[in-house]
Amino acid sequence: MNKPKIVVTRKWPKNVEDQLSALYDVQLNATDIPMTDAELKDALQIADALLPTVTDKITADIINVPDKRAKLIANFGVGYNNIDITAAKTQGLIVTNTPHVLTDCTADIAMLLLLMSARRAAEGSRMIKNQQWAGWCPTQLVGQKVTGKTLGLIGFGRIAQAMAKKAHFGFDMNILFFAPSAPAQKIVDNLKAMRCDTLEELLKASDFVSLHCPGTPATHHLINEQSLKQMRPSAHLINTARGDVVDSKALIKALKEHWIAGAGLDVFENEPNIDPSFLELDNVALLPHLGSATEETRVAMGERVLQNIKAFFAGEEPGDRVI
Repeated sequence: MNKPKIVVTRKWPKNVEDQLSALYDVQLNATDIPMTDAELKDALQIADALLPTVTDKITADIINVPDKRAKLIANFGVGYNNIDITAAKTQGLIVTNTPHVLTDCTADIAMLLLLMSARRAAEGSRMIKNQQWAGWCPTQLVGQKVTGKTLGLIGFGRIAQAMAKKAHFGFDMNILFFAPSAPAQKIVDNLKAMRCDTLEELLKASDFVSLHCPGTPATHHLINEQSLKQMRPSAHLINTARGDVVDSKALIKALKEHWIAGAGLDVFENEPNIDPSFLELDNVALLPHLGSATEETRVAMGERVLQNIKAFFAGEEPGDRVI
């Protein structure tokens, strides 16, 4: 029997690629150059399954290509707003993702950005690299204390809860959260967390606001000029969720005019095409979407995709089916 044909859009960890090659007729991307729309359309026509990453825009135009062979889109990432889910559902495609395995590492990056922003670490690093440091002085790069402060979490899923755990037990932070549904009471009690009834309530009460909501039409530009003005002048915004949850232009204005003290960003609107105005700011820490970028997590994500496609080709229900 012929092996199922799969197309992998980007370079993956070697041991995962080796497993794919042993099990399937696989087309890998050795150059790691992102595939064009035309190449993605071709992949859907020649393969039984397409394995994209969160940066591959699988639009309705791509999904609606005629003479499709593919029946499965197995996304490498927990988020799937890169895929037009409505079009995929209409076309009868199954979509899977890779939840659970990147929780701690993404929460670690959120804490890293919080600390970098509060303690002005990016500014300090640039000062050293630019050979501008003349020595210690009492007023140089004075930041803000983190221990004992209030962390507000927008969204309270697995990653937000992991960050809350690190913040509360590691830094004695008070935890607030705003989420559409209530988590288990034992989780709330363990963190001594308090649920806010409105976004405005959370923004006004938090020293640090961290975003952990999915990128959907409902959350598009959730953080905008109005919400940024509701934050404290001493507050910091952290985003490891999705770039389009934040109105970039509004955030740049807020940072320039010091409506808030700083921001730490791992994701951006239209990434990797970052608004160049961010590069002119001192009070923002920027990372290139490193949330899940550890060897352990990226391998685990690949293993999760392997489990999903194995189940699909065996005629079973994939464990991480989105639609």
